[in-house]
Amino acid sequence: MELIEKAKELVKKRNWAVFMTVCGIAGLLLIMISAVLPDKAAEVNTERDLTQKLSDVQDYCMRTEKSLEDFLGRIDGAGEVKAYITAESSERYVYATEGRRSIAENKTEEEEKYVMIGSGSEKKALIESVKIPKITGAVILCSGGDSAAVREKLYSAVSAALDLPTAHIYVTKLR
Repeated sequence: MELIEKAKELVKKRNWAVFMTVCGIAGLLLIMISAVLPDKAAEVNTERDLTQKLSDVQDYCMRTEKSLEDFLGRIDGAGEVKAYITAESSERYVYATEGRRSIAENKTEEEEKYVMIGSGSEKKALIESVKIPKITGAVILCSGGDSAAVREKLYSAVSAALDLPTAHIYVTKLR
């Protein structure tokens, strides 16, 4: 209450400059305090984004496994097929860049910056492309896995389909 009364008193005395200075300083202090306080919403969003990305990678692996099972099941002698794949990480973003290159007297200068879209606090880097997670390994179980010829066909098919070296693929008989 004292603060309000003092503000009224300043207004009555017509010391607008002092009053405005005090209000300005108070506003700046509030801004500085808000910048120091932790942002709980950002922490929650970061955890939610991480959980969402993990879920997206798992969904991607499951869809790829199903597609691979259908594909490999058509190979002669394979029979019933089950697949399990692993992925390196979540999807990766490639951001658009723009560069400048100047050559002058035995000196070459290159500058590259991200292309930004939006204005003010809404500025974001322009996404040029999104790369799918890299598949790092595959385990294939099939009822025809006891045959060396069938295993060789499966190794070749999985290697070609997923662009994996055969050392990262394991094929065995399904129980």
